[in-house]
Amino acid sequence: MSSTSRSLLATMISLALFGPTMAYANQAVPENANGDSAVSDETDELALVRGVCIAPEKMPADPNNEPIKVTADHAEALNNQNVTYTGDVIVRQGNRTVAADTANLQQPENVVTAEGNVYFHDGTIEVYSDRIQSNLDTEDSQMDNAVYNMTCEAGRGEAERVTKNGISYYRLKNGTYTTCPAGDKSWQFSATSIEREADSPFADLYNARFEVADVPVFYMPYLRVPVGDERLTGFLYPSVSYGSRDGFELETPFYWNIAPNYDMTITPKYMSNRGLQLNSDFRYLTGFGTGKLSGEYLGNDQKDSDKDPRWGFNWSHNGMYNQHWLFEIDYSKVSDPTYFSDIDSSIGEREDNNLLQTAEVSYRERNWDSTLRVRDFQPLTLGVSSSYRLMPQVEANYYYDDMPYGLDFSLNSHVSRFENDNPDKPTADRVHFEPMLTLPYATPWWSVTSEAKLMYTYYNQDFDPNAQELFDKGLELKESVSRTVPSIRLHSGLYLERDTLIWGDSYTQSLEPQVQYLYVKDVDQRGIYDAYDTTLMQTDYYGLFRDKRYSSVDRIAAANQFTVGATSRYFDNQFKERFNIAVGQIFYLNNAGRNLDTNNETSPNYSATALESDFNYDDWLFFHGGVQYDASKKDLQFANGAIEYREGGTFSQLNYRYISKEYLLDNILDEDQLNRYTEDGISQLGFSTGFPIYDGVSLRGDYYHDLTENQMLEGQISLNFRTSCWMISLGYNEYLKTRSNVSSSPTEYEQNFSISFSLIGLGLAPIGTTSDSNSIGYGRPFYLNN
Repeated sequence: MSSTSRSLLATMISLALFGPTMAYANQAVPENANGDSAVSDETDELALVRGVCIAPEKMPADPNNEPIKVTADHAEALNNQNVTYTGDVIVRQGNRTVAADTANLQQPENVVTAEGNVYFHDGTIEVYSDRIQSNLDTEDSQMDNAVYNMTCEAGRGEAERVTKNGISYYRLKNGTYTTCPAGDKSWQFSATSIEREADSPFADLYNARFEVADVPVFYMPYLRVPVGDERLTGFLYPSVSYGSRDGFELETPFYWNIAPNYDMTITPKYMSNRGLQLNSDFRYLTGFGTGKLSGEYLGNDQKDSDKDPRWGFNWSHNGMYNQHWLFEIDYSKVSDPTYFSDIDSSIGEREDNNLLQTAEVSYRERNWDSTLRVRDFQPLTLGVSSSYRLMPQVEANYYYDDMPYGLDFSLNSHVSRFENDNPDKPTADRVHFEPMLTLPYATPWWSVTSEAKLMYTYYNQDFDPNAQELFDKGLELKESVSRTVPSIRLHSGLYLERDTLIWGDSYTQSLEPQVQYLYVKDVDQRGIYDAYDTTLMQTDYYGLFRDKRYSSVDRIAAANQFTVGATSRYFDNQFKERFNIAVGQIFYLNNAGRNLDTNNETSPNYSATALESDFNYDDWLFFHGGVQYDASKKDLQFANGAIEYREGGTFSQLNYRYISKEYLLDNILDEDQLNRYTEDGISQLGFSTGFPIYDGVSLRGDYYHDLTENQMLEGQISLNFRTSCWMISLGYNEYLKTRSNVSSSPTEYEQNFSISFSLIGLGLAPIGTTSDSNSIGYGRPFYLNN
């Protein structure tokens, strides 16, 4: 009995091994080989395994060594002739189960035959069949009218006959595969023959067809597909979509497996309104790291022929060599400034004003590091670029943290060359040294950090004294100039907490006050151009405690000030943060630092007050807000806020941001520049939502409005219908292309309608992709510390 049962199990398991080469997951209850539902009067033992997925870690290491259990209504044996089990035959071994009406071992032929509602289950796949026959000597087997269903991943199918020749060769005659549930024939793959060697990473399909509602859509006489994670040269699944801007789109990617560490995807993309575009992605992995080269080429743009040819290129690389050398490259370039606004691209977005072109190589040891860096930008706006090239920069840093009295020492330095195509802007060589001593001290409830540093910078500047840029700004630059700025910073904070009750619930409240003293000597910097690589950083609560106001060293803001702030947090009994609020302000001890441009004697001795807050109510209602208010000017400098409801597949978010015109004029732009964008600051309102409507139908929408100019910035809406195996999406997008106050032309919008179709359950290569040309992506701004 053991021999018969074990052989039958081995045969069924070997036949089922082909399943994963075709399928990927569906847990719907399958039909049996006759098209009827599985028997409802099954035993409790079978009911426990039908449609059940067994995780690999819960399976025995070697099922063949597990004990065998056979149950049947009747057993009859003739010595050396045959053994027959009849009536609800069930064989169990480890994670394997075989059931049939009858099972027979014929000797001396040593042939096993199971007939009548044959069922096999091994934890990942279940198979229904009318009949199975297997030769135990040659291990040749045959299964008739087989229906299989994957239980851990999506996929099911059937075959007129499954044949196993020996121990390694499998063939399915008239086999099919789909991820749709039983009874749903929306789409499927079918082939007159599917063959695979047991140890081969590939399966061969002959006379392969893709069918929609039993109607063949495309046919290939031969198709080889990878099984598992192996890569294989060949065509990937195509994608189709339609948009009002580019028309009907068809992409047919071809994958080229060049070598184990090289591959390329070549994708011809046909756009009915523009023509044929050729896209390619080349990936590589070497001892110097990993990288990707992406290219796009449209030789004849039927919609904008005056811009031919149109192309885009990106090279990105990250690598390490010998644990010390680091390499990084990010280089992008396109044929014309309007490339991203005209054509959907994987290289950039239509909101990009510049394309980054940078490369650097670094060497790092425990106590020091050095970097050689070059950086350039391709402007995507009309006119001469205002961005500076870094050609090159050599950076060297040294760290030593084992000094007496717990002191830490660091030395940051760099030598930089800045160039610009605008003849009105200066070019420069810059040398900077910044030694710093730090004394940190911390306990569980108190910390204090003391810092002292000296910033020395030397400039060799080349400029036209009569340049309009310098005249407009009233700058009096010097060809050779140096600057030495000392700085002292003391920062201390406390952490206090207590238990409290709110509406009857227990919470832990923390109070985290902190104070900082910052002194930066006021040094004459009028001979230095202040915008080589330096810009004003955003000021919020956390920015109040920085030791600088600018991102680099071309301008060092003077300071003699105290910053005072405090944060309070509330944690529930699961130590999850539910609410926080932080407020802070700077108090100036003298005129230094009060104003970014001049030391105004009438300026107040305090800065604007900054406040930040987050709130999470029961994980379905969220709030984030921040404001900066200048009490002396009674000016709300900027504010932002968002409130969101999120539960299940539904979310709705209302967000707002505001920046006053006075703040922009004082800190960022002059009035002429600002009036090109807005006449009265920035005030924008946005709304995003997404929710299911009914039975697979869902809606997604976004809308952003400029309240200052009273005009829509961008809006999009999409209606999606999704089943278990396919999805169709209808979308409409409209965005502001040209403002009326920027040019003499009226306000101009671009509209785009899209429709796309996708198949679900085909891993990384679905047929069809959802088109989404919307630049506004949903973001969760609620990041409480949990």
